[in-house]
Amino acid sequence: MAGPVTTLDLTWTGDLTFAAQTAKTTFTLDGHSTAGPSPVDALAGGLAGCMSVDVVDILRKGRHPITSLATRLTAQRAAETPRRFEAVTLHFVVGGDVPAEAIERAIQLSRDKYCSVWHTLRQDIAFTTTYEVIS
Repeated sequence: MAGPVTTLDLTWTGDLTFAAQTAKTTFTLDGHSTAGPSPVDALAGGLAGCMSVDVVDILRKGRHPITSLATRLTAQRAAETPRRFEAVTLHFVVGGDVPAEAIERAIQLSRDKYCSVWHTLRQDIAFTTTYEVIS
């Protein structure tokens, strides 16, 4: 049985800007990163967002008292074209009295099992995750 299908339509709107339309939302992609994120920035946002959604969902399902989550993605790109991601670090700042082992488990489950964006990317990317807990 096949899994869900994702569709996205792009319409060129001028210069390096495109209107993107999915089944549920619209947004702008801009090669200059002015009218919206560039395609690479959107990819970075997709990876950070995918793992962040997973971490919050896993911690909440475990009934941990998470009160906030902020995530910073830092990606090193190759110097030469196609300037792909060579290394990515995701740092999670978790608010609430959440045990370290629960956070570590949530991040690991997202990375190893649930984050479809990560599993779509090349697996030779050096990928590091870190976290801190704030009260």
